[in-house]
Amino acid sequence: PPAASILRGVTIPPYGGDTQWTNLAAAYDALSEPLKAFLQGLRGEHRFSPPAGASPTPEYLQLIKNNTLVSEHPLVTVHPETGEQVLYISPGFLKTISGLRTRESRVLLELLWEHAVASEFTVRFKWEAGSIAFWDNRSTAHVAPQDIFALEYDRQLYRSTLVGEVPVGADGRASTALQGDPVLAAHGAAY
Repeated sequence: PPAASILRGVTIPPYGGDTQWTNLAAAYDALSEPLKAFLQGLRGEHRFSPPAGASPTPEYLQLIKNNTLVSEHPLVTVHPETGEQVLYISPGFLKTISGLRTRESRVLLELLWEHAVASEFTVRFKWEAGSIAFWDNRSTAHVAPQDIFALEYDRQLYRSTLVGEVPVGADGRASTALQGDPVLAAHGAAY
């Protein structure tokens, strides 16, 4: 998974399109102790796909089609620099919790995501042309705006993502690749 991402605003509508990020270390820390203990040994299956509503280039789509990427990551990771325990979830990538029944997995993931995006853990960024956002993917989750699809204005941003290290869980076990190799570069992908 990526270590960090940089997003640069180019064409920004006069309203809407704000981006949010959530602090997954703070979200994890705010969970009850029994729930934290339960999550410590769980792992989830992540599948990579383009962000919903994105307009990826044909080159980028072909890279993804030719290389389905599936990984199993701990639900609680340890940040490699700060040592913080981090809730490692993302509704766009985390599809199921390994070992749980389908309904158990779905309900727990809904609970965790609802908790993680609570206002006390999030920040909202209002874009202007030339704005740059830089975030740590190892301890935050990017919450893309949903209001942009109803706007009659163009919105164009460009994203660069920095390759990261293999996440390690609070239990000391590293993530594992189940299928595919990382897509390390795609030029000209509009976000």
